[in-house]
Parts: sequence; C-alpha cells; structure tokens
Amino acid sequence: MSQNTKPDCNRSTRAQSHVIGVALLLGVAVISMSALTASVGVLIEQQTTSADATRVADEMDTAFSPAKMTGTHHERLSFSEGTLRSSDRQLRLLTDSNVVRTVDVNALVFTTGNSRVAFVSGAIVRGSSGNAWLHTEPPITRSSDGDMLIVGTSKIGTTDAVSGAGGVIATLRTNVTHTRKRIGNGTYAVAIETETPKPFVRYFSDWEGTVERRDIDGDGIESVIATLGSEQDTYLVIHDFNTEVNSG
Repeated sequence: MSQNTKPDCNRSTRAQSHVIGVALLLGVAVISMSALTASVGVLIEQQTTSADATRVADEMDTAFSPAKMTGTHHERLSFSEGTLRSSDRQLRLLTDSNVVRTVDVNALVFTTGNSRVAFVSGAIVRGSSGNAWLHTEPPITRSSDGDMLIVGTSKIGTTDAVSGAGGVIATLRTNVTHTRKRIGNGTYAVAIETETPKPFVRYFSDWEGTVERRDIDGDGIESVIATLGSEQDTYLVIHDFNTEVNSG
C-alpha cells in the first residue's frame, strides 16, 4: 500500500510547484509591466518639461530683443505646466571693489519639474545650478582695440507670478525705453547677480581679464564679477522693458 501512495505524493508536489511557479512568473510579469509603465511615464514627463523649457527660452529671446523694439509690445509665453515669476536681481559696476552703479534688473524665471529658464540682465540661462548653460549671452561688448567697453543690460521690473497646468499662456506686455550713460575712463568690473553663476563664469573666462564669484549684498545670491580689461572708456546701456505678465 505504501508503494502505491508515494507516486501520488510526488505528482501532487509537482503540481503544487507548477502552480507556484506560474504564480511567481505572473507576479514578476506584473512588476515588470508596472516598472515599464512608470519608466515610460517619467520619460514622457521629462520630454514635456524639456520641450516647455526650450519653447519658453526661445519665446523669451524674441520677447526681450532690445535691438528690435522701442515702445509698447505684446508677446506670449506658452507652456504645458509650470510657473513664471520674477526675482530680485542686480547688475553692478565696480571699481577697486567699490560699487559705482547698481541697476535693479530683476529676473524672469520659468520652472517646470527639474527644468528652469531665467532671463537676467539680458542673458537667458537654462538648467539648474549644478548643470546650466547660456541660451543667450549677455549683451556686453568691447571694441576691437579694447579701448571701449559697452555694458548692455535689460531690466524687467517686478511682475506677478503666472502658473498652471494643462496648457498655459502668459502674455508679456512691455513698454521699452533705452538709456545710455558714459561711466568714464578706467578699470571697471561688471557684476551680474544670478542663481546659476557657472555659465557666466565660463563665458567671461573667454575674455581677457579676471573672474570671481561673491555675494556682494549678503542676500545669499552670488554675483559673477568680471574685470574685462583696464583703462577703458566704459558705457552703460539700459534696456528697460517695464514688463507686466498676465495669464491668457
């Protein structure tokens, strides 16, 4: 009798093992599909935020192009999801570490997910503090003989924040004026306050001169300070956009 029951036990054990194996395979398949779905979702979100950042940077470049405009203008910034706000920022001219001129330029900052775009002092910066680059360079030029330095900067004023999801359109209303002031002949440094200093350091490092980073006013935001030569006839050109930002 014992010899007849033993094979039945083996068959029962194999059947149970088969059922358990199938259940494990199904469990692994469900987990794999869930992980794949999550990965696809993250990839789509990253692509959307990157596309938004690229579009906003290009539209900022058009909206704040001082050489092309004077007077009243309307431009639109469009994005799927995010926030558009202004932040207090300054551009300064220094000589011998003394501030000789301060311009409240402010910045217009767009954030969505891990992507960030900032218009500050005429430049457009993309990316976070650890990984950022210049989409548009600051409007600072020097004569070919090095005797003249023209420091251009744009100021936007303080604006209300616009945020949302599912498709947002922000209207920029600007009333553009331009002023030009001779600062004098001497050795001047340009200081741009920014949350993303590395792109500006790389940019000014290509110029003949010195570059350093320092929090000038103690507000926790560093300025990139670039001395771009010596004994130059220096001019400051301010493009005042007098910007208002509204939703729709």
